[in-house]
Amino acid sequence: MTYLPLILLGVLLNAAAQLLLKEGMRRIGHFAFAWTNVIPIGMQVAVSPFILAGLFSYVVSVMVWILVLSRVQVSFAYPMLSIGYIVNAVAAYYLFDESLSLTRIAGIVVIVGGVYLITRS
Repeated sequence: MTYLPLILLGVLLNAAAQLLLKEGMRRIGHFAFAWTNVIPIGMQVAVSPFILAGLFSYVVSVMVWILVLSRVQVSFAYPMLSIGYIVNAVAAYYLFDESLSLTRIAGIVVIVGGVYLITRS
């Protein structure tokens, strides 16, 4: 499929956005959901370079996605977004020391199988 690299670019940008947002919030830290935190936490979020980079990645990924949808059937393209789950799970394991249990690995295998079947259709 000639549009597969474009789809993968969108997926990777979306995954990068999630990872950047996570890092931004790791640096801000845990906070209570309270009206008193709206302005101080909101200001920290608004000036965080990781949050801003994550939002920028989302904007670019949406632009790429619109381009993809103008050329590819949504029933083919949309399931490809699940590759982002794999990228995020593996990246979070290495970057954030999150667990990658046997159950999660099994889920990744199922996703890979599903994406493979969709690309063969």
